[in-house]
Amino acid sequence: MDVIEYLMDGDPAIRWQVMQDLSGAPADEVAAERAKVATEGWGAKLLSLQAEDGQWDGAAYRPAWADEYATFFDVWSTTHFSLDSLVDLGLDPDSPEARSAVDRVAENVRWDYNQELYFEGEVEPCINGRALAIATYFGREAPRIAQTLLETQLDDGGWNCWVEDGNGVGSFHSTICALEGLRDWELATGGTPESKEARLRGEEYLLERRLLFRASTGEVIDPRFAMLSFPTRWYYDVLRGADYFRVARPDRDPRCTDAVDLIRSKALPFGMWKIENEHQGASQLRFDQEAEGFPSRWVTLRALRVLRWWDAA
Repeated sequence: MDVIEYLMDGDPAIRWQVMQDLSGAPADEVAAERAKVATEGWGAKLLSLQAEDGQWDGAAYRPAWADEYATFFDVWSTTHFSLDSLVDLGLDPDSPEARSAVDRVAENVRWDYNQELYFEGEVEPCINGRALAIATYFGREAPRIAQTLLETQLDDGGWNCWVEDGNGVGSFHSTICALEGLRDWELATGGTPESKEARLRGEEYLLERRLLFRASTGEVIDPRFAMLSFPTRWYYDVLRGADYFRVARPDRDPRCTDAVDLIRSKALPFGMWKIENEHQGASQLRFDQEAEGFPSRWVTLRALRVLRWWDAA
């Protein structure tokens, strides 16, 4: 089985990333394929579901209907997660479709928690981290979100959405979200000395635990951390952690070795990887031929990207 050929049979969102990161296609060909995300397939569908007021499913984070019908369940159908999906798809941020969609968000969408405009941010680091990454991706100013992330970092270097008074321990879920936001914001803006210090402390929080092991006993912290997923939403897994360090520390840190070896070991005999843990919940978009327990173009793309980085040194 030619894995690259199989990936290239997928949606434009998959194809352009394969061309850029795995096949080394010329930049103009990559750009032409990427442009299709706005007008074809998953990207076009998701853009078409945005309301005139800029929202998806009538809310920034959690829809009103969820209080009655999904009280204890995740819901991925609203604006925050739809924007996050557009980032995953690689929608060209300079395209007219992207500018129009994000302008409507910036002007109209307010957080459920504090009624602040979307790009002013919320309070929870797992939310703010992804919101900062989204803002940065689409070229929007978000210094207030960055500052809030710095203010909510814990003493151990991590972040935790369940800690409100600053006294507690970090969570891998919250920490990876915060780190992704700070990393992307620094790459785009240069960041500040304070943001760089916070990011490095957060990275050490993960690296000291080799991306999924307890610092105290060496045991796996949570079996779900070793299970590959997509979309990741606000959840941590070992592939998400390794993919973060692929960008943040391209020279490789040896403390990622066990995580990369685990990812490598999960390859199926025909060279693909499967979704092992699907984060279920109502969503605007279902990825065709992507389901828990089955080979996944998305997970395979991300795993191959990590292995290309790791093995290139």
